[in-house]
Amino acid sequence: MSRAMQCQSCLPWGSWAQLPRSLAGSRGTRSVSVRAAAVPAPAGRCFLRKILHRSSISLPRGCVRYQGGSQQNSAQPGSSRHGQSQLRNVASSGAIKKHQKSLSAWFSHQPNEERQFGPSFSLDAVHVDPVIRESSLEEILKPSPDLTILNQLQQPSRRVISLHNLFDMDACGRQVKNVVLYGTVGTGKSTLIKKMVVDWCHGRLPRFELVIPFSCEDLSHSHAHVSLRRLITKKYQHLRDVVPVLEASNLRVLFILNGLERLNLDFRLAGTELCCDPNEPVPPSAIVVNLLRKYLLPEASIIVTTRPSAVRRIPGKYVGRYAEICGFSDTNLQKLYFQMRLSQPGEESQDCSSAEQENLVEMLSRNLERHNQITAACFLPSYCWLVCTTLHFLYFTRTVPPSQTLTGIYTSFLRLNFSGEVLDSTDPTHISMMKYVAKTVGKLAYEGVMSRKTCFSEEDLQQCFEVETKTESELNLLEVFRSDVFRFFLSPCVQPGKEHTFVFTIPAMQEYLAALYVVLGEKKTLAQRVGQELSEVIGKVSEDVAVVVNIISKVLPLRFLPVLFNLLKIFPRYFSRVSGKDKDAIAHTMAEELFKEEDYYNDDVLDQINSSILGVEGPMRHPDEAPDDEVFELFPIFMGGILSRRNRAILEQLGCSIKNLAAFEIAKAMKKTVIRKGRRGLPPSELMDYLFFLHEFQNERFTAEAVRSLRAVNLSSVKMTPLKCSVLASVMSTTSHEVEELNLTSCNLDSGSLRTLFPVLLRCKALHLQLNSLGSDACKEIRDLLLHDKCVVSSLRLANNPVGEQGAQYLAEALAGNRSLTQLSLLHTALGDPGAEAIAQHLAENQHLQELNLGYNSLTDTAALRVVEVAKRHETLDKVHLYFNDISEDGKRALDSLRMDRDGVRALVFLTAGTDVSEYWSHILNVVQRNVAFWDRERVRQHLALLLQDLESSRSQTANPWRKAKFLRVESEVKKMLGELQDGTL
Repeated sequence: MSRAMQCQSCLPWGSWAQLPRSLAGSRGTRSVSVRAAAVPAPAGRCFLRKILHRSSISLPRGCVRYQGGSQQNSAQPGSSRHGQSQLRNVASSGAIKKHQKSLSAWFSHQPNEERQFGPSFSLDAVHVDPVIRESSLEEILKPSPDLTILNQLQQPSRRVISLHNLFDMDACGRQVKNVVLYGTVGTGKSTLIKKMVVDWCHGRLPRFELVIPFSCEDLSHSHAHVSLRRLITKKYQHLRDVVPVLEASNLRVLFILNGLERLNLDFRLAGTELCCDPNEPVPPSAIVVNLLRKYLLPEASIIVTTRPSAVRRIPGKYVGRYAEICGFSDTNLQKLYFQMRLSQPGEESQDCSSAEQENLVEMLSRNLERHNQITAACFLPSYCWLVCTTLHFLYFTRTVPPSQTLTGIYTSFLRLNFSGEVLDSTDPTHISMMKYVAKTVGKLAYEGVMSRKTCFSEEDLQQCFEVETKTESELNLLEVFRSDVFRFFLSPCVQPGKEHTFVFTIPAMQEYLAALYVVLGEKKTLAQRVGQELSEVIGKVSEDVAVVVNIISKVLPLRFLPVLFNLLKIFPRYFSRVSGKDKDAIAHTMAEELFKEEDYYNDDVLDQINSSILGVEGPMRHPDEAPDDEVFELFPIFMGGILSRRNRAILEQLGCSIKNLAAFEIAKAMKKTVIRKGRRGLPPSELMDYLFFLHEFQNERFTAEAVRSLRAVNLSSVKMTPLKCSVLASVMSTTSHEVEELNLTSCNLDSGSLRTLFPVLLRCKALHLQLNSLGSDACKEIRDLLLHDKCVVSSLRLANNPVGEQGAQYLAEALAGNRSLTQLSLLHTALGDPGAEAIAQHLAENQHLQELNLGYNSLTDTAALRVVEVAKRHETLDKVHLYFNDISEDGKRALDSLRMDRDGVRALVFLTAGTDVSEYWSHILNVVQRNVAFWDRERVRQHLALLLQDLESSRSQTANPWRKAKFLRVESEVKKMLGELQDGTL
């Protein structure tokens, strides 16, 4: 019976809410067979064993004895003293110890992704065992009543069993020999097996004296006949002296067969003959079958890992225990995993305080306790890895090498979980699992992005997967996908009222798969698909026919035939030109999604990812409140990231090929759209997304051309984390052009941020660093910046930063040696008189400064007059801002007496200039209005009251009606500001 026919009997195709745990099928009777002896049997006994196996006797269920699955706990025939001596010699030899050392080194080795996207941990340091529940073949074949993950994990009827107890006696007191450990993609089967091997190597699995792991993937690639003895010694050379006595001794051996779905096993005698000789060369699949039959090394224990769809490839009579890996069913397991992974994030995060790390873990724990969608996602251990890796990328990245991108994290995550596996090894098409996902789930993801939808009904799934139009072979593939992979990408929605809909397990995965679907060229009309297939057929046929025609034309005068077939060749060429328009369409889609005006004022994508993982602090949304519109700003960024050379190479391993020519043509088309639209003035968060897109694209030539068009970079109010600073520095480093203006106002910068951005800051003419809590350490970095011989900074604004006296000393040293700075704003920087004195001491050594703002710094008359005296002798300094300081009336009169034509400097202190209104009155009031939110409001009120008194006093001293009118106008503006300040509206 075909697999599709078997599945029809269990589950209607239209129902996606009830997924079978594995492929359904008939329940065969259990049969008894003769157990092999502990010593090699003679040929006659092997023949008898074959006969008895062919005529296996069915017994009542209660009287069944498993030959391969489990055995009675009865006394075994005693072995000879010679065998016991051999066992002692083998156990005491160094062969097994060398084997343990070799296995430990190999299985403790972490994949490249562990070292590349975060700190590398050994399995001993960071490992949380997932929940394993004992199962049965009946439960595997029975359709699941509900797909709700949490309901499936909390089934009291299923016994939890630990990894080390899998070979304990079963409920009937029989010793278990063969164990099938199964789980869907991402539940951690391979990691669990690695941990099991490492535990044995360190003496934490005393049940077995020898463990021999095999990868079924490696076995599937070997087609030559080989004996079990040769198979073991070829892979594990240290066991050369152990293998010959495996069958003769009572050595407790465990064979591990990881990834059984890679092998096509045939347990029929017509397909796989019986073999009891370890020295007999047979196909690798025959070795596996006979090990499970217990005809080969019958006393050996075997653990098999597989996906649910392949569980039934082993007849139930050969299995002593079924166990399902259920992932992290409890949020406490998830919290433990995150605590272990994030508490010591590695060398790159040494600058981060332990309090920051603890706060990160605490925020994640609170989000898990809310039972949000992330709780359902982290049921899969692989998604816990993705969450930790993403958080490490967001928080602990100080420098961003080209290989470290968000798209690279997701691509490598898929490689870790799929690694080029075919969806079904029994299917003749051998389509890779990832290619199938891109064609089907990618289509669903893309349609959701285009309609701005994240929840999908059963009808959406049915329409996307085209259940109604599938052939027999395609239905089989679809069933395997539903059994093994579906829950990896889609899970039930946990929001109230949406329990019967599905969402992507990780929201960003929807945008990644949608991007992959588009870049792979799967988004085609029916005419385009038919045209492509017809073009390929005609191209292949025309090449063969042309050769025949050329031969015939030399014998017969049929000159019109070559002309006819040359015309036939035109179609593929013409179609290739038409299909080239697809690359323009991909570039156009990328540009349209990247610069959507309705998304202009959202948070940047990195903050969006952070919120999706850690949640949003504050009051929860009321259930009746309308939800915000869905945002898919990662979609175009992932499109660019997938086109990078490194990600294309990884996707090639997964069966998703993107040719170099296609990537080149898309990049060429993007220059007409993306770069042109990027020249427009973008809001700060949107500009950050654009810079992040250029970083993900990893095309240095394209990035350089895009960056040259950015003469001004405004990122004000964007929270510049270390990652964003690194991205900005990386993208801007592709060129060496001067930047007219870089606005980093209110960006949470610190000294580390300035250190990262140092090469960029050198090339900026106007640099805005207001409202960043930059203290003396940051001022030390700014001093080094201004003293650099390649510095071109001409305007530096440091207003509203706690510079302090020490910071002023560093800045004063910078002024003494700098040759480019013309404007320096130190408004409201807590300088005090000592800070101003330090500035005045070094100001004389500067020869280029034109404007200095020392307003709102609690300066007294002494410090203010000292600065002005130095400014008088300065060659270029003509304007000093001293408003909102503690200057007395005598100080005001002394400063008012300054004349530009006589003293060469003008001091901006009050709104008046003698008996007239100062020409800078509007500038001073604008400064107050822009900064009042960050200043002490009571102190601002007192200063405004003093300004108003000064205006009224000066107005009473003039008889000029025109001047009186100007005074009244300015007074009305000050009174208006005082009123708004009193009401709290300013």
